[in-house]
Amino acid sequence: MLVIAPFVGILLCMWLLAAPPRIAHDASEYIPTNSISEQSALIKDDLDQAAVSAKQTISSIEKTAKLYQQTTASVGVILQSAQSQVSRPEQIYNRRITAKLGRPIETVNSDLIRIELYKINPGTYHGYAMKIKLKDPSAMMMSLGAEGGRPGSVETTMRAVSRHGAVAGINAGGYADGNGGRHPLSTTFIDGKYVSGFQPSFKDLSFVGMNKSGQLIGGRFHSQSQLDRLDPLFGATFVPVLLKGGNKAYLPEKWRTSPKRAPRTVIGNYKDDQLLILVTDGYDEKGTSGATLQELQNKLNQLGVIDAYNLDGGGSSSLILNGRVVNKPSDGSLRPVPTHFLFFE
Repeated sequence: MLVIAPFVGILLCMWLLAAPPRIAHDASEYIPTNSISEQSALIKDDLDQAAVSAKQTISSIEKTAKLYQQTTASVGVILQSAQSQVSRPEQIYNRRITAKLGRPIETVNSDLIRIELYKINPGTYHGYAMKIKLKDPSAMMMSLGAEGGRPGSVETTMRAVSRHGAVAGINAGGYADGNGGRHPLSTTFIDGKYVSGFQPSFKDLSFVGMNKSGQLIGGRFHSQSQLDRLDPLFGATFVPVLLKGGNKAYLPEKWRTSPKRAPRTVIGNYKDDQLLILVTDGYDEKGTSGATLQELQNKLNQLGVIDAYNLDGGGSSSLILNGRVVNKPSDGSLRPVPTHFLFFE
């Protein structure tokens, strides 16, 4: 016994250590403290409180939605007022320049364009002024040649207006006869390209056209990069520049007297980018009837025009509006020319 006693003690200790500990449980922990009816009452109170909270939340949401609608309506009124205030200077400016022209004898107004036609008769000459607001750049384009686009082909402004479905049109750049046709003079740009390449300005010639933003561009250009920087959409060439930056341009003596008076077509722009076109009548191209360039230069300056360019004149001068010839062509009928500026409603 003495020999095996230590081994018995070791085995006893191992058994005690390996046995899982006993956890004492209090049965009262699992016995509900409230009766079923009491628990039901508590649950009902919780539901009632939840219903009250839900009603309060719904009421708050409704008030918030109503406030949002009122705020949105107020913001809309403020926005309309702000937009009205923003457009007011433009309206004031337009009334000021229109007052100098008088009362329009004809008006075209659409989503794309607004055209107002006026008579001008200062005494020494008579003709028409056409004030144009391009609401969209697509409301103006230039036509080149006749249908089919054969180089050197021409058509009247009326034919160009009719063929393209325009509401108005004027003759544009000058031309030179030769090589079996009538070709546009010097630099002419259309459909993203130079028709006969870029030609540096010479002999007082100037380019005039529109850029892709619907703004009148023009002047003398000695390099293609100068003109390219203005992002031209289309344009043609004639002579000379009449106004630049609100100032009268120098008129070469040749163009003051050759011819002195003539039917004229002139295009210019106001500082808000509205266009003004003057077309004056004359009996012929002999220099005894029509307007001088100085008279038109002074008239444009008086009317508040910023930039202005002389287009081809004489028998080429033509103004078409709403399907009729407005001016009196000095040839007795419309002259076919290579280029026309057209306007669309």
